Amino acid sequence: MSKKYIVLLLVVFCNLHVVQSQDIQPSTLNKNEIQNLSNLCKVWGFLKYYHPNVAKGNFNWDEQLLTIIPKIEKATSKEAISKIYIDWIDSLGEIKTCRSCKEGKPKEYFDKNFNLSWTQNIEEFSAELSKKLKLIEDNRFQGKNQYVSTANAGNVEIINEPQYVNFEFPNEDHRLLSLFRYWNVVEYFYPYKYITDENWDEVLKQMVPKFKTSKNKTEYHLAMLETVVKLKDSHATLYTGPIEDYFGKKFIPAFFNMIENKLVITGFYKDSLAKINDLKIGDVIEKSEGIDVEKLIASYKIYNRGSNNKVQDTHNGYFVTSGNTDSIKLNIKRGNTEIVKNFGRYDIKNLRSPFPKNKEKYKILDHNIGYVDMSYLEMKDVDKMMSDLKSTKAIIIDYREYMKFTPYMIARRLIRTEKEFAKLIQPDLSYPGRFLWKQSETIPPLKNQYYTGKVIVLVNQNTQSASEYATMLLQTGDNVTTIGTQTSGADGNVSYNEFLGYKSIITGLGVFYPDKRETQRVGIKVDVAVYPSIKGIQEGRDEILEKALEFIQKQN
Repeated sequence: MSKKYIVLLLVVFCNLHVVQSQDIQPSTLNKNEIQNLSNLCKVWGFLKYYHPNVAKGNFNWDEQLLTIIPKIEKATSKEAISKIYIDWIDSLGEIKTCRSCKEGKPKEYFDKNFNLSWTQNIEEFSAELSKKLKLIEDNRFQGKNQYVSTANAGNVEIINEPQYVNFEFPNEDHRLLSLFRYWNVVEYFYPYKYITDENWDEVLKQMVPKFKTSKNKTEYHLAMLETVVKLKDSHATLYTGPIEDYFGKKFIPAFFNMIENKLVITGFYKDSLAKINDLKIGDVIEKSEGIDVEKLIASYKIYNRGSNNKVQDTHNGYFVTSGNTDSIKLNIKRGNTEIVKNFGRYDIKNLRSPFPKNKEKYKILDHNIGYVDMSYLEMKDVDKMMSDLKSTKAIIIDYREYMKFTPYMIARRLIRTEKEFAKLIQPDLSYPGRFLWKQSETIPPLKNQYYTGKVIVLVNQNTQSASEYATMLLQTGDNVTTIGTQTSGADGNVSYNEFLGYKSIITGLGVFYPDKRETQRVGIKVDVAVYPSIKGIQEGRDEILEKALEFIQKQN
């Protein structure tokens, strides 16, 4: 059993509350109320990161929001609202001229995320207010920001935020504060905001009423989860007790994928539990508690995280089969036979099994083809591995699990000249919302160590983050082919983002190919696509590996 499946099981909380999930609807706020609160979110976040006296940390900025919310809610006109904002800005102190904001060295910007046009919206703000907001932008804070910093890699770090405990279900205004915090971090520091399915401004308008009018902790936590999922980022996760309680803490002992548009069992956590329940690899789940699988999958789509459909497909089985009871009634298709019965569900502690310790890290297959399992190989093994495999006609490098190290010393043996393999963007804290292109990532060859054979890299939806970056590194090789299915599409170092009392993860650094092609959401470039079949799953075949072996034989 692989580590990743336990991780996936913990990441995706699932159950059959399809009716319950559809019944959770926010109370109605009118369009003006939503727009006014959305504008407040934007103004509050803008001042937090731009205003020199606020970004310096001179104010309790959470308390400032809590004070201003009722004033905005009572205001009934654009002029009244603008006056509230003008008075607020004036109370924050003098805005001194920022010469470095105008005279700095030219920078190469990535500006697909940047948008402050809303500050000049004459439909929402008075001319005087828009002028003040523009003045703040032009004389924005420079220096060490109270609320944000950068990690060594350049991704954003959220710092010095007031911490909230026992805020499982805070009051209305604190729930809005929770949303506003999270939304503004994404607005200014998330490198992939521009490729979310829904415009981030529209997400704010959707979520304001859900946060404000949540009737209980379950509704509030589902609203937080929905907000996270809207990033369409495989890194983006949120774990809370109420979410786990809602979706269920018990699981059948199988993991799944969508094969040929059907929900198929592709493996087991424990073979012994699978045998007890008469579950077999290749079984197709058609109904759960009498409800069609397709309906269940659709009903939980707003809670199913992932950069692309391939990642979300691996989560569908958990939404369909998990819950809080000890068993679940499933309709299973096995060949031409339909099985309808109750199957056992188990606590996660009963599904854990030891991680295999003695699995081969690399070996030589038939026809003098090397095979390397990157989920087991360690950096200390590289020199001996490459020495042992140097006379093979090809090496297959398997990245379908999470890796242990970045394979620089392998990649350096696959090139004769220095190669550029990635371009990165990082947030510019001196101009929040804008991103800077970093110096290109390059790799030099290793003298007298060149591997002359072919190299095949295997990938699938579990190839994520560092494994995707590593694949890009290997793809610089002179004779490298990538085979498999679409990867996770979550490339770049992660950062934490926060709701009140609950931390979430987002991708914090933007990663692109040297020609600036995207990797986020679309995944790493695949040269030969392979689509596993139900028949292949049932027969226990590794169709991606088979395609790699076939490809090597045809090339020789």
